Amino acid sequence: MSRASRGAALLLVLWMLLLMAGLIAVFALGTRTEALQGSALRQNAAARLAAEAGIELAAMRLVEPDPAARWVPDGRPQRFSFDDHQVEVLVQDEAAKMDLNATDAAQLAALMGWLGVEPARAERLAGVIQDWRDADSLLAVSGGAEDRDYAAAGLEYGAKDQPFTTLGELQQLLGMDTATYRLLVPHVTIHTAMPRPEPGFAQLPVLQAMGLTPAQAAELLALRQAWRPGLPLPRLPDGSTLAVAGSGTYSVASRATRPDGTLVEVHATLRMGAGSGFGQLYAPLAWRTGEPY
Repeated sequence: MSRASRGAALLLVLWMLLLMAGLIAVFALGTRTEALQGSALRQNAAARLAAEAGIELAAMRLVEPDPAARWVPDGRPQRFSFDDHQVEVLVQDEAAKMDLNATDAAQLAALMGWLGVEPARAERLAGVIQDWRDADSLLAVSGGAEDRDYAAAGLEYGAKDQPFTTLGELQQLLGMDTATYRLLVPHVTIHTAMPRPEPGFAQLPVLQAMGLTPAQAAELLALRQAWRPGLPLPRLPDGSTLAVAGSGTYSVASRATRPDGTLVEVHATLRMGAGSGFGQLYAPLAWRTGEPY
């Protein structure tokens, strides 16, 4: 074999070695990427299951026969460890919220005002909520929005003219932005049909929107925080006693923190007891991972 032929053969071998090295590098990179993705998926799945364990524990504690072990559904945090995850669970009785289909526009406006929404805008949005749920085509007194207003804003849909069926519908309202939606949604419900919330388990903005003074609201919250199941019921500022029976429908937020600090949230609305079917402890009315609604 001539020197030129040997040189060409050597170059060919070198090129083949380079090509094989490149293929091996690409394969190794792909394998590493898939391994990292698989690890992340496993960790996320473990955190989601830990958060769902918080939902299940909340359901059990809400119907706990021993009053001293029963959880109070007023939004106070309950914390525990689960398989290297730190879990925090908050349970809120739906009766302590304002029902979007039953509460009048004035109280909804007051609620948004106490949440920090500018008063004129709060009144207007409360009117938009009223026009969304009522069957007529008349604008609310506070200035709502009917089909023509949605059309003028370039929206293909108009006012629903029917009751809210999900809290997510709030995001479709004319004038509703993400910040206001996130402020409002923890304090409203579609599951009670009550014109006024039950104050016993309500949060501060709801209490203030119901007309309690800051001092009365603070007193109620302090009494409730100090009370524990099994103790005598405290007397509220209006002379009534704390309602502890609960409505049977609860919103539960469960947050699981992984060892690396990553947070996974599961939000559920549960209806407890009879009617859940198949011997289940509860019927899930809503279930969402991530954003609440």
